[in-house]
Order: sequence, then C-alpha cells, then structure tokens
Amino acid sequence: MAITVKNVSEMMGKDVFTNKGVFCGKVSDVEIDMNKYRLNSLVVEASRGSFLSNIVGGKKGVIIPYRLVDNVGDVVIIKHVIPSVPEPVEESANESGIISF
Repeated sequence: MAITVKNVSEMMGKDVFTNKGVFCGKVSDVEIDMNKYRLNSLVVEASRGSFLSNIVGGKKGVIIPYRLVDNVGDVVIIKHVIPSVPEPVEESANESGIISF
C-alpha cells in the first residue's frame, strides 16, 4: 500500500479497529524509515475500556508494525492478534512484534 505525506498526516487521530471489528484506540504517531521512505510502524494510544487497553493494562499504548496494518481509510484496520504478554518490562516486543509502552 503506497503512503504519501498527505496520507500520513491524515492518519493522525484516526480510530484503529481490528479486522474483527474490535476498537483498539487512536493513531497518535508514526515511525518512518527515511532511508527507505516507508512507514515502519504506527503508535496507537489505547483508549480506556478498549480491546487494546485490556491487553496492555496500565500502559499508554502500543507500537504496531506496519505489516500488521490491513487498510487505511476512514479508520485504520489492523490484523486481530492476541499477544502473549511477558512479565512487565520497560519496553518489550512479543511474538507478534507489538511493543507496549
């Protein structure tokens, strides 16, 4: 999926849902690889009571690798993954590549 500067700026604040229709939160930032001119990941702020906030507990949100993004339109659709959360660590990645912070 090709991403332009306009698309990236429009992505900020969009609602994020899984491909099973579960609300996760809102896009709060992106990580861009400037050497390859491609999007690496989305930072999703977990909304209170959302699927994502239940998974990450007291954390503010997660960093989701862009390979898990299915579609970007009026909302952002990501693959529905249920990560196994290891013991609390400052910042850690699990098998799915999702990093909580």
